[in-house]
Amino acid sequence: MTNNKYEYIETYLDTIRAKGRYSFPLEELLNEFQVSYQALVQRLYHLKQKKKIAQIRQGFYVIIPPEYSALGTLPPDLFIDAMMKYLDKEYYVGLLSASALHGAAHQQPTTFFVMSKYPAPRNISNKKMKVRFFSKQNIIAEGIIQKKTPAGRIYVSSPELTAFDLLDNINQFGINRITTILMELYEVMLPSKLLKIAKIIDNKANIQRMGFILETIVGEEKLSTALYDIIHKTGFTKVALSPLKKKAGELNEKWKIIINEPIEPDL
Repeated sequence: MTNNKYEYIETYLDTIRAKGRYSFPLEELLNEFQVSYQALVQRLYHLKQKKKIAQIRQGFYVIIPPEYSALGTLPPDLFIDAMMKYLDKEYYVGLLSASALHGAAHQQPTTFFVMSKYPAPRNISNKKMKVRFFSKQNIIAEGIIQKKTPAGRIYVSSPELTAFDLLDNINQFGINRITTILMELYEVMLPSKLLKIAKIIDNKANIQRMGFILETIVGEEKLSTALYDIIHKTGFTKVALSPLKKKAGELNEKWKIIINEPIEPDL
């Protein structure tokens, strides 16, 4: 193998970047160049050492432009769409990461959160980045929007779906943090969209929890009324505000929420 072959590889990666791409699969280079697997992997190792590329998954790499050389990798939003297509997985950016993208200023998580069609890929955790995957049996298309990035577009949960996803993972994030996010997200939530997502999700307990928080803590009447109308038709059942605590506490008669944990938002 000659050094010219190596130069061709770097030139090819420059061509990829010129097209607006930040990532590539190993198979693409194997198809492009008549080189052995071992020779190609060895060259890619040298490029990794020079911090020109980084390996995110086995067989999947990102190209590191100068502005990210100190980081030694790329922000996940620049490669997540390409990587999930490479893995053939439906996905969307969700939870705290989606909250931040929708303007929840207090949510700038160091971990990048991704919802994936079950089974979820393995988490990515190293000194350079943390990407955490949550799995879902069904991806709700009505709750997914697209946002532009320098690398193209990524799928992100709408504010309404983000709110319900957070409550689905209340054990992970806690009622106080979720309430804080709702106090920032409600301004970009629409009653009609919240109603649609609530009907699809059909989780009475979380609809009651969200309605209670939106009305009594956030003070948002239109959103809470939309949720109340859903439950009012089918009937309320007593629900603990926090599923981690004992079902003991004052009962909110309207929402039938047992206030078994005080809500103390960060705002």
